[in-house]
Amino acid sequence: MAITSATTNLVAPGRRGQRARRSGAALGQASPLTYVVAILFVAANLAPVLYIVLGGFRTNSQITTSPAGLPAPFQFGNYGSVLSSGIFWQQLGNSTISAVTTTLGVVVLGLMVSFVLARYSFTGRGAVYALFAAGLMFPITVAITPLYLLVKDLGLTNSLAGVILPQIAFALPTTVIILVPFLRAIPDELEEAASIDGASRLGFFFRMIVPLSLPGVVTVGILAFIGSWNSYILPLFILNNEAAYTLPLGVQAFSSQYSVDTAKVLAFTSMSMIPALVFFTIFQKRIVGGLTGAVKG
Repeated sequence: MAITSATTNLVAPGRRGQRARRSGAALGQASPLTYVVAILFVAANLAPVLYIVLGGFRTNSQITTSPAGLPAPFQFGNYGSVLSSGIFWQQLGNSTISAVTTTLGVVVLGLMVSFVLARYSFTGRGAVYALFAAGLMFPITVAITPLYLLVKDLGLTNSLAGVILPQIAFALPTTVIILVPFLRAIPDELEEAASIDGASRLGFFFRMIVPLSLPGVVTVGILAFIGSWNSYILPLFILNNEAAYTLPLGVQAFSSQYSVDTAKVLAFTSMSMIPALVFFTIFQKRIVGGLTGAVKG
């Protein structure tokens, strides 16, 4: 009986190890169908982008003769014409100013609000947090008419400030929802140790809170930047002067002006979307990591 029991004890861990390896292999390996579906999904998302980029290297006759063909030969004049035009660089600068300023405003204000909601207890804290959560259900398109009237009354129409301020306001709910779990996950013992060392609340905020919440800050900053860069409805209502246009409006105006020159329109469109694509590609891992931390917190 002792030998049988010992043998069972020796065999059981081995079987458990085999089951664990099988389970890990099942989780780590995907079926061929999964790869096929993933490839089709990626191709469906990349095909329009590649068509626009390659279309800028073609002539109008090539596009008319073979709409889905490749450039033969490559024509660089369309991109050269776009890059040599002053209006493109002016609109690129407007988009950059709008996106960077919006990002800074969202990060600074969102981090301060999230710090208060996450670390301090006061009457109405739950209601304030619920108010920000409710803001996720109201996109900017729903409030575009009263928002335009408000911006007009403030005298901010046809200026980037009239676009930046509403973008910050409508990006704050997402920012608060993401950052509050980060700040709640920071142990209270750190704040107690910092106060014992003589650090004030502001000192604790800048020395501990900001560095520890950096993954979440980067995430909300990237989301705010891309959202501002791709914003179309709000600038369409607020901006009337072509010199103040951002790139999404510039693409529409350029398409209307050169409607018969499809190749040049594709070149202008691809040059307008490439900065956002590059920015998102570089920081996409930051977005996933920040959102994962928010869920865990």
